[in-house]
Amino acid sequence: MVGITAFGGYVPKLRLARQAIVDAHVWADPSLAGKAKGERAMCNWDEDAVTMAVEAARACLNGDASAPGAIYFASTSAPFADRQNAGIVSTALSLPEGIASLDIASSQKAGVSALLQGIGAVRGGLYESALVVASEKRRVQAGSPGELAYGDGAAALTVGQEGVLAEFVAAQSSTVDFIDHFRGATEAYDYTWEERWIRDEGLAKIAPPCIEQALAKAGLDAGAVDHFIMPSTIGRAVAGIARKVGITKGAVADNLHGVMGASGAAHPLVMLLHVLETQAKPGQTIVLSSFGQGCDVLVLRATAALADYQSANGIVDALARRQVENNYQKFLTFNDLIRLEKGMRAENNDYKTALSVTYRKRDMLLGLVGGRCSQCGTLQFPRTDICVNPQCHAQGAQEPCSFREQPAKVLTWSADYLAYTADPPSHYGMIAFEEGGRFMTDFTDVAAGEVEVGLPVYMVFRIKSVDSRRGFVRYFWKAAPAAR
Repeated sequence: MVGITAFGGYVPKLRLARQAIVDAHVWADPSLAGKAKGERAMCNWDEDAVTMAVEAARACLNGDASAPGAIYFASTSAPFADRQNAGIVSTALSLPEGIASLDIASSQKAGVSALLQGIGAVRGGLYESALVVASEKRRVQAGSPGELAYGDGAAALTVGQEGVLAEFVAAQSSTVDFIDHFRGATEAYDYTWEERWIRDEGLAKIAPPCIEQALAKAGLDAGAVDHFIMPSTIGRAVAGIARKVGITKGAVADNLHGVMGASGAAHPLVMLLHVLETQAKPGQTIVLSSFGQGCDVLVLRATAALADYQSANGIVDALARRQVENNYQKFLTFNDLIRLEKGMRAENNDYKTALSVTYRKRDMLLGLVGGRCSQCGTLQFPRTDICVNPQCHAQGAQEPCSFREQPAKVLTWSADYLAYTADPPSHYGMIAFEEGGRFMTDFTDVAAGEVEVGLPVYMVFRIKSVDSRRGFVRYFWKAAPAAR
């Protein structure tokens, strides 16, 4: 039996109220007044597709000591066009360097395609298990339909043969160069075609045959499908597809539009996790479908193991951990849609990243790996040749020790309005880890007045800074309030 063995999800804490978007643009387009309901997930300024992928994968793996044989990363908004983003995620998770990795992009069905690749590799015996992560932070122009419809998020799943929660039954794919939207290699934003054309000529004609063929392979009648998962930002389009193939109306899954928006290539997997957590029962059939220059369809069957499974941090938990944001200008600033005057304190000389140091210290910078003295047991970050314990000072006795999952508390802190940050004030200070070790770090996902001495924090993978001249993103770990 091959199928999904674990899962975890991530949705940014910030949720931009759609009313704030509508209020900013209704003067130019009065028809927006009817689209003000709900909220969309919104990344903090230091989050992107890679940082969300790391958080989703951490929740999925949940400290599992058995490393997957491969990692598949799906996104159409990954920060690097020619650097393997899956490799960044793998290093941040401290996965072994013997792991295989692959980026899958260029289509909104990339997430389900990645899951198909993972299932195929495990089923064929190439790997014992695989980690599949899909994450999306799509850029949108101010006032565009996507600004209201999209949202940021990520989902991660492991595929294996032991402890299967949802068994793989059958699959079907199609490749049709139907252009519902596109983004050129030099462009920042999608160019989208007319919705009725997409619905009638694309979705309604391309998806149903693919779904019917997948069900035929599985030996299932469409009326027997318990959960039908297919994201679309076009109202009633998915319900029409379900009706056309004979899937009951009650089987159509919630697309989560009201609480987070559509997270692109990650959204089919986000919706799948939501169904597995809230609705799916052992023995029920799930049809997972995605659309983008063709269609990918998977038929899954929930197993008895699902009833007892509890994700460390799934989509339900991620959706519950929310902070409503009504400041539309903050959304514009975080997404570089407006350019604010940063002042002299934000000016610095050209700051080129030393790639040699980035490589040599990759476990420290990306994996938050410090040291543990083999002589006295003292933990320290960063790892050095000499133990920091004044009673020890052993040389060459440091063993690698990850601080990534260790709880910590705030020792000292500052809220600085003079230093530049996209979300002032800039919070930073000293934290002490529960098992030992301390270091200075930035705080994130906090507002003025929220940080205090003794505050429990946990470490999150975030953007440290961006070399805008060369397009290089620097990542590191920051401390966030421990309440997930």
